[in-house]
Amino acid sequence: MVMAASALGDCALGRQFHCQILQLGFGAYAFVGSPLVNMYAKMGLVGDAKRVFDELEFKNVVMYNTMITGLLRCKMVQEARRLFEVMTDRDSITWTTMVTGLTQNGLESDALDVFRRMRAQGIATDQYTFRSTLTACGALSALEQGKQIHNYTIRTCYNDNVFVGSALVDMYSKCRSIKLAETVFRGMTSRNIISWTAMIVGYGQNGCSEEAVRAFSEMQRDGINPDDYTLGSVISSCANLASLEEGAQFHCLALVSGMMPYITVSNALVTLYGKCGSIEDAHRLFDEMSFHDQVSWTALVSGYAQFGKAKETFDLFEKMLTKGVKPDGVTFIGVLSACSRAGFVEKGRSYFYSMQKDHGIVPVDDHYTCMIDLYSRSGRLKEAEEFIKQMPVCPDAIGWGTLLSACRFRGDMEIGKWAAENLLEIDPQNPASYVLLCSMHASKGQWNEVAQLRRGMRDRQVKKEPGCSWIKYKNKVHIFSADDQSHPFSKGIYEKLEWLNSKMVEEGYKPDVSSVLHGVADVDKVHMLSHHSEKLAIAFGLMFVPQEMPFRIVKNLRVCVDCHNATKFISKITGRDILVRDAVRFHKFSNGLCSCGDFW
Repeated sequence: MVMAASALGDCALGRQFHCQILQLGFGAYAFVGSPLVNMYAKMGLVGDAKRVFDELEFKNVVMYNTMITGLLRCKMVQEARRLFEVMTDRDSITWTTMVTGLTQNGLESDALDVFRRMRAQGIATDQYTFRSTLTACGALSALEQGKQIHNYTIRTCYNDNVFVGSALVDMYSKCRSIKLAETVFRGMTSRNIISWTAMIVGYGQNGCSEEAVRAFSEMQRDGINPDDYTLGSVISSCANLASLEEGAQFHCLALVSGMMPYITVSNALVTLYGKCGSIEDAHRLFDEMSFHDQVSWTALVSGYAQFGKAKETFDLFEKMLTKGVKPDGVTFIGVLSACSRAGFVEKGRSYFYSMQKDHGIVPVDDHYTCMIDLYSRSGRLKEAEEFIKQMPVCPDAIGWGTLLSACRFRGDMEIGKWAAENLLEIDPQNPASYVLLCSMHASKGQWNEVAQLRRGMRDRQVKKEPGCSWIKYKNKVHIFSADDQSHPFSKGIYEKLEWLNSKMVEEGYKPDVSSVLHGVADVDKVHMLSHHSEKLAIAFGLMFVPQEMPFRIVKNLRVCVDCHNATKFISKITGRDILVRDAVRFHKFSNGLCSCGDFW
């Protein structure tokens, strides 16, 4: 009856049975004492559990295991450790309970130490021990230790266990060894929903979003039905790909399978529509949710921030606070990004210090990068320099690259060189320092310096990431690079561009050749600009995407000044809404205007 009350989670009923036990004189019996300890511990009444435990005349290993489990479940780690150390007789469950409990309480290094002691004493391990230990390795990114445990699972014939195999996939994924995770997964003789989810999540964590979508389809072909966590993970991968079409299909799957009430799915869909530029759909989904957690609010805040809607971002954030939802570091990245993209320096600075003082959040690299971006975009490069010098840590490559990019735009050679030197020091293979410095020297006609920097790139075998843009049409991705002649419809695309150029010139368009890093005549620079990748993708979209539909272009680099200006003219000439997602943010071009307000 105690076990039944425990399963129901009915504390009042459980206490009644406890009273009956005491009245009948069974309080000292381990047979009823053990379920009582377990019941109180499961309900979070660890004080009552400890009182029952202490009153028992005879305590066997099961009683100790139950009490240790309860203490660890209630995060009373030190008490659990003390009880563990006074035990004279420990079995494999005792050891596994400690490994699992320490891992669940974020003490992964301690969990591995207990596992080593367990092995040194020759205690047999099982699937639960391996799963918890591998989880600890994944959390610590302890690849070598994970490999050793993998070898031990092979020696003990546990590697073919579906739970151990799933834990191995998860561990290798978290250690950024996706190929090893894939090898383990493909070698498993049986797979369940946990295995598939581990692989799909692993692909997403390692930037292999396309593989995640393919794995999900393969899972369905194998007859495995997704749960809410699997579906949420594959929707997140679609969001990273900015693939609205596939994401919308998974949205339909969530509706048909009745998974929309699951917050993991709803949050992933809000993120998807936000990252794909459909911020109205993201907000509508948010409003339809019956419950919002920290992730829900952060997804919507970040969506508005990426779209450059600063006022809406701040209003949402303040509403989140009034609802009593505690923001995390990711929420503040969205808020600080919105400040940066709107040029609200003072507001951004206020949020940055409030994040630390009022919310106890310690800044990480991304927060510092947002602040560097905030000062840099607003042209306050000296303040950006002072901020960096006062930082407790050195900026990462993205932070230095952000400052260097702003210096290039503002023509500040002094701070630009300082940023480039630091970027080269921490990441010698990063092409940004060379490319941006080349651009700065080229804008001043210093072609000898440009040539010297390019020789340095060749000597160090540093390769610049080629710019490309892509558009999806009828389930096929069409990718373009500058001066691309490989597309089957190239002839029509270039004819369309010629027509657009002539119309733009009539409307007052003047090419901005500042981004062309070649010492050639202006007429040649104009020709180079007219065939940039996003312009080719836009021409394709105008040719094939129906008039009543907006079309989306994705670019792997930041949109250049000329392409941004040209797309505004194109939207006005054609009467089409054009959504461009570059490496930094969304730009929605409509009737000659851009949603970013020409501040990006």
